[in-house]
Amino acid sequence: MSSPAVSVSDLLVRFGDHRVLDGITFEAQGGDFVAIVGPNGAGKTTLMKVLLGLDVPENGIARIFGQHPQQVDPGIVGYVPQIKTLDRSFPALAIELVVSGLYEHWPFRISQEERELAIDALEHVHAEKLADRSLSALSGGELQRVYLARSLIRTPRVIILDEPATGVDVVGATDLYELLDNYQEEHQATVLMVTHDWNAAFHHATHVLLLDGRQVAYGPPEAALKEECLREAFGHIGHAHAMMIGDRHE
Repeated sequence: MSSPAVSVSDLLVRFGDHRVLDGITFEAQGGDFVAIVGPNGAGKTTLMKVLLGLDVPENGIARIFGQHPQQVDPGIVGYVPQIKTLDRSFPALAIELVVSGLYEHWPFRISQEERELAIDALEHVHAEKLADRSLSALSGGELQRVYLARSLIRTPRVIILDEPATGVDVVGATDLYELLDNYQEEHQATVLMVTHDWNAAFHHATHVLLLDGRQVAYGPPEAALKEECLREAFGHIGHAHAMMIGDRHE
């Protein structure tokens, strides 16, 4: 496909009189890893919902490979929500959650073919041993791996993640980012990740979209996460200079 993997132009989303997003414009190509960063209320999750076809903008366009998000083949886009949205008491197995990524409903029974696809997806995230474990018995890091397997079961070309490291310890978050890096490189997939982790954005992303209701910056991490940009978005940067220590992921 010649169209960008993700393209957004002059996007405006308003809830009542409040402009949640205003004038957002960027493109992401195959193989790009875009970290979406900004303070609480900056419109990050709203942008994800627009790209998933769940929210409709008042103005502007959002396209996935040139198509309206609501018209895109579901197999092209994988989505990983925040794990805190799941009711951990829900009586289900990890493999059922993974298989649900094939459909828009929960599987009532799993065929052998579906099980093989789910096990393969779990193997990609080094979590095949979790297949028959109850969701309630999984740690935060294990559950996030299962969610990632769910998003990968149809080998998507675009992966959208909303705060994937929420509730995950440092080791689990590092593993998650490495898995994303590996999948992205293997399939030339495009990753869009909402995150509060500036360090992860700096070291793993090829591009950073810095939001504060409007677009503060979009570009390579070293440009978009400059001190003046962070101050414009957040008002302060605290100890953000620490993220510049060490080598960026290549």
